Amino acid sequence: MTESTPHSFDVLILGGGSGGYAAALRAAQLGMQVGLVEESKVGGTCLHNGCIPTKALLHAAELADNAREGSKYGVNSTLDGIDMAGVNAYKQGVIDRLYKGLQGLIKSRKITVIEGHGTLVGPDAIEVSGERYTGTNIVLASGSYSRSLPGLDIGGRVMTSDQALELDYVPASAIVLGGGVIGSEFASVWTSFGTKVTIVEALPHLVPNEEEAISKALERAFKKRGMDYKLGVRFQGVEQDNNGVKVTLEDGTTLEADLLLVAVGRGARTQGLGYEDQGVRVDRGFVLTDERLHTGIANIYAVGDIVPGLQLAHRGFQQGIFVAETIAGLSPAPILEKNIPRVTYCEPEIASVGLTEADAVKEYGADAVKSLEYNLGGNGKSQILGTQGFIKLVRVVDGPVVGIHMIGARVGEQIGEAQLIVSWDAHPEDVAPLLHAHPTQNEALGEAHLALAGKPLHAHD
Repeated sequence: MTESTPHSFDVLILGGGSGGYAAALRAAQLGMQVGLVEESKVGGTCLHNGCIPTKALLHAAELADNAREGSKYGVNSTLDGIDMAGVNAYKQGVIDRLYKGLQGLIKSRKITVIEGHGTLVGPDAIEVSGERYTGTNIVLASGSYSRSLPGLDIGGRVMTSDQALELDYVPASAIVLGGGVIGSEFASVWTSFGTKVTIVEALPHLVPNEEEAISKALERAFKKRGMDYKLGVRFQGVEQDNNGVKVTLEDGTTLEADLLLVAVGRGARTQGLGYEDQGVRVDRGFVLTDERLHTGIANIYAVGDIVPGLQLAHRGFQQGIFVAETIAGLSPAPILEKNIPRVTYCEPEIASVGLTEADAVKEYGADAVKSLEYNLGGNGKSQILGTQGFIKLVRVVDGPVVGIHMIGARVGEQIGEAQLIVSWDAHPEDVAPLLHAHPTQNEALGEAHLALAGKPLHAHD
């Protein structure tokens, strides 16, 4: 930092991850002076040790599967092995290019990046390395960290996704504690790389936040891929030595493997940052806000993973834009949590938006809800790709589609139209006349709505 660094801003943001940098870019675009405090690298978890690196690993995993299964398609390919140094170099190359682009964007918008650990020291002030910076508006965007369980220490062969992303070898075997998004994605990567994987999930299903039919389909697919899982049983303890880990479950089962990945979710990074000292309400680490993401204290807002709800980069990003526009007086429409799209990038992929059938029944009543499953077996592109799966639609009778749930290779790419359908309260009859290019997996979305509108063409009445 130079002597000429300004110390007062229209908007001062604590944290340069998806939520923080989006707020910074939009606020600068709207003509405000912006300060962005970041102790590590702008881009945060998502860019450096979250979404981007894990998806790079998943792409490498897909290529490994393609090489291994080439003969199914008349291509004489074999998998000679995984070069983790090469995989990691490719992964880092993707991160570096995106990081460079983001730094350029921030610089071009004349945003002041303040490097160091920031602490909220007043209703309008953040202290960094002994220097005090003020903002007419403050945005808290301090993000999240990989949680563990009480008494479960991270170290050695017991690791979170942070260490797993840096592995320079392919483990022969791994136990994954947690069958949610992060656990399922790592289990999928390692299986493609040749690791023998066992998932331990305390709840009755894998990806327990998804539609139950989707969870069951994923379990079948994982079993077919040779993966093991223990459902509805809790972790009790782990021992490790130079040869591996030994995990004990509450039902007395013991499991042994090279390493244990702890994927039990992410906690809000709010401790020791001065939030509560300034009157900001914090519950179990999460910052409480109103629907406009205001904390109720002065002009302090909060965005991203520290706000209760889905911990997704695109949610934080959109919240950052929302807060910047709110500060500018644009009165943007509040972001509806239920309309935020969700994708789990394992093989097969899962994509969903809106309500599950169970949630829709709770909201509208059993008699008012209708659902339909459209199997990808009737979809030409899915047959070409050799994938299985289905699209499940949930609608209010004589009303809009309130939930879309998909499983199958590459279905994450279909979430855009699905989100539009749910967010704009479209009825199946509104979607049925729309053309979907042939042959695409996108057609399956069109066919599913045709069927729900009462005119199925590639499915039986």
